[in-house]
Amino acid sequence: MINITLPDGNVKQMDKGATPMDVAKSISEGLARNVISAKFNGETVETSTPLTEDGSITLFTWNDDEGKTAFRHSSSHVLAQAILKLYPGAKLTIGPAIENGFYYDVDLGDQTISDKDFKKIEDKMLEIARGKHDFKMRSVTKQEALDKYKGEGNEFKVELIENLEDGTITFCDHDDFTDLCRGGHIPNTGIIKAVKIMSVAGAYWRGDENKPQLTRVYGTSFPKQKDLKQYLELLEEAKKRDHRKLGKELELFTFSQRVGQGLPLWLPKGAALRERLENFLKAAQKKQGYEMVVSPHIGQKELYETSGHYAKYGADSFQPIQTPNEGEEFLLKPMNCPHHCEIYNSRPWSYKELPKRFAEFGTVYRYEQSGELHGLTRVRGFTQDDAHIFCTPDQLDEEFMKVIDLVLYVFGSLGFEDFTAQVSLRDPENPDKYIGEDENWVKAENAILNAAKAKGLNYVVETGEAAFYGPKLDFMVKDALGRSWQLGTIQVDYNLPERFELQYKGSDNETHRPVMIHRAPFGSMERFVAILLEHTGGNFPLWLMPQQATILTLSEKYEKYAQNVLNLLENHEIRALIDNRGETMGKKIREAEMQKLPFMLIIGEQEEKDGTISVRRHGGEDLGSMTIDAFAKIVSTEIASTMKTFD
Repeated sequence: MINITLPDGNVKQMDKGATPMDVAKSISEGLARNVISAKFNGETVETSTPLTEDGSITLFTWNDDEGKTAFRHSSSHVLAQAILKLYPGAKLTIGPAIENGFYYDVDLGDQTISDKDFKKIEDKMLEIARGKHDFKMRSVTKQEALDKYKGEGNEFKVELIENLEDGTITFCDHDDFTDLCRGGHIPNTGIIKAVKIMSVAGAYWRGDENKPQLTRVYGTSFPKQKDLKQYLELLEEAKKRDHRKLGKELELFTFSQRVGQGLPLWLPKGAALRERLENFLKAAQKKQGYEMVVSPHIGQKELYETSGHYAKYGADSFQPIQTPNEGEEFLLKPMNCPHHCEIYNSRPWSYKELPKRFAEFGTVYRYEQSGELHGLTRVRGFTQDDAHIFCTPDQLDEEFMKVIDLVLYVFGSLGFEDFTAQVSLRDPENPDKYIGEDENWVKAENAILNAAKAKGLNYVVETGEAAFYGPKLDFMVKDALGRSWQLGTIQVDYNLPERFELQYKGSDNETHRPVMIHRAPFGSMERFVAILLEHTGGNFPLWLMPQQATILTLSEKYEKYAQNVLNLLENHEIRALIDNRGETMGKKIREAEMQKLPFMLIIGEQEEKDGTISVRRHGGEDLGSMTIDAFAKIVSTEIASTMKTFD
């Protein structure tokens, strides 16, 4: 017998050689029907893998991320088999699971795959799936693996195998198909009920443009047809909400090839939106005792060598700027924190003056590859809502929890209510990835864990996701479409204060090192606006809208009254503009709807006579005729209901 420990700590005694599926059956028949993947002692195994020793097991269903990964990895095998059947002579390379799907890279020779071929590939995959073929792993020697693929003339698989150690090589079989694979599959193909080929693209072998170009076939799969239908509907909605599309329609930002790729240009409405976001955060920061600072867009190379950023990110930065003075080199600023360290270093500090909280909306620059640029979410120049808190070790816990309060206030005011906190720790197996002493890392990690617990956050722990200088608390937010984004980060850092020799004089009259907290509730203004655009579909909270109302006149005769209405709205701090173009009212309303303007105030003869406005809400709701004061009350009430208070 062997002892199998379940995630809840219960121990089951099983016969030696029992499988994860046997463990599932011993728990319940319902679980056995739904389990599709497993981990044993931290290693991914098949549900049919014999268990021969004591250990801990986790069973996964489709509802688990690990279960989805196994499902889609298995689907990539079925895709590969279908391609070989439909395109004889094709050479397979690799086919991993990815977020929401999978792909397989193939060398098709003189053959091609286009969107016209998607249906026949899907039909062939479903035909294979209906055979309910078991996925079976087997070990092979290196020579056996080489002989197979050399015999098939597949130089890609041969290259992969030549880099593997003998005794570590496994094949996966199902039906009449075999592939080189490390494992992690569902029990059989029959679980795959719905598939969709999403797209094809070119991809260089192993990402090297000097190597052969392959055809990458992207697909997705689900255990139920209705799940696929819902996913495709979600994609259609995501297209409508694409921030690049909405940003153009709402005239928020643009890009110019002359200015350069990945360098956004903010248009007047977008600049107004950014300004409101900045003022919103500045007001909250002021209540918490932050002081605004400003640092330059460049810094001497030596600054970033001292901080460690050059060693870590130098290859991904813009090349150093050479000045007329020989040997003098500057970099475009990749991070704000080294500059803030030097601001702290500009004068001596006493423990009585700490904490110091320096905040800046600082623009930084990272050289992203052109193929990785994507609207506002992946750019080369972006503005961080950065702040750095310099405090004593005794102040660390309280300061960290205050930052959590600030992040939660930001999320609440902007409608991000579904989130998980992620405690990102260092990887103990790869100490070379990090700087600093073990003792300081332990203190920093414990501070974050203690704060997350004290605030009652729903959090998970991810090993290996820490920054190179310290652990962090990241906030993973789900948007209106259920997609997860990393927004907001807080980091504890004992290492930069060491590198920059930061000091304060303690109550003992001795010098000590402060602890540094890095924080950015938005992350970057560009990425935050992109995610907010897609989350709201462009229907921002009323308090944030650059223009809250448009005044629509029935004819030129009412322009003077419209101006009076505008002046009264401004007295109530309501942002509005007059649309007095000689267009039909229907066209004006349609365009206002497209611009996502919250309110349309219609003015004609009756309104001028009564001193009122006819109010129409975005979406078509007619609120009727009312006074300016009554409308102002509607606006103030709605703002108060969506914008949280912060003390």
